[in-house]
Amino acid sequence: MSYQKISGFSDEISKEIVTQFEVLNKLNIKYFEPRGIDGKNISTLTDEEVVELKAKMEQYGIKVSSIGSPIGKIKLTDSFEEHFEVFKRVVKTAKMLDAKYIRMFSFYHEGGDEWTAEERAEVIDRLKKMIAYAEEQDVILLHENEKAIYGDTADRCIDLMKELYGPHFKAVFDPANFVQCGQDTKYAYENLKDYVAYMHIKDALFEDGKVVPAGCGDGNVEYVLNALMESGYDGFLSLEPHLGSFEGLANLELDDKMEGLPKGGEGTFTLAYRALCEILEKINK
Repeated sequence: MSYQKISGFSDEISKEIVTQFEVLNKLNIKYFEPRGIDGKNISTLTDEEVVELKAKMEQYGIKVSSIGSPIGKIKLTDSFEEHFEVFKRVVKTAKMLDAKYIRMFSFYHEGGDEWTAEERAEVIDRLKKMIAYAEEQDVILLHENEKAIYGDTADRCIDLMKELYGPHFKAVFDPANFVQCGQDTKYAYENLKDYVAYMHIKDALFEDGKVVPAGCGDGNVEYVLNALMESGYDGFLSLEPHLGSFEGLANLELDDKMEGLPKGGEGTFTLAYRALCEILEKINK
């Protein structure tokens, strides 16, 4: 594969970091997006555990593309002060791992699809505080369009970017998450393209929200990747297969779309990688 900046959530291969790295080596993937490390979330690692992780990364020739953090995945009614301490821990981990990007989210609420002006203001205020700290620490926050957070729809992502985009706050584009929110990914991309700094490779079906290999769903993955490449994009393409169950999945999903899928692991991760390679080969012809 000629495109070198391919990464992925390798905890979908195995909870064991050595197994993750062995499979990445086999696929000749040089980066990963750390989330689950030997059964622990990246946000809970101690300094000693981060040092151990970095040593294993060096052993296997793997670097971090972005920290796959859970920052911003709490309710507006939860303590922001406590969460901010977790955020600071994640920032420290990122710096220890020489990672400039941190994936994050824009909070849940209790109100379904409708957000009040007061809730929006609270989201903006929290994000501004995190962006200020990111600027101070010289890291870049990447907002992912996750289901049920403030920035789940294209228009609310556009709102966040128009309000907050800058050197330390940019967008992750996740086609499958937009599909699962009933969003047209072409519309989303055309309106967010100036803000996108990172790409998640995941596809899904409008019919039932089921996640499928890239190019097999309604996420217009080939269209988005082609447009990105034509614009001169040279950022990361991070595989988030979600094609099978993996340890920690129950803590990540808020609904039942992932239930009943086959056991995840090397096979489903490899399938996701090959689907991406096929799309890149079409684009480069």
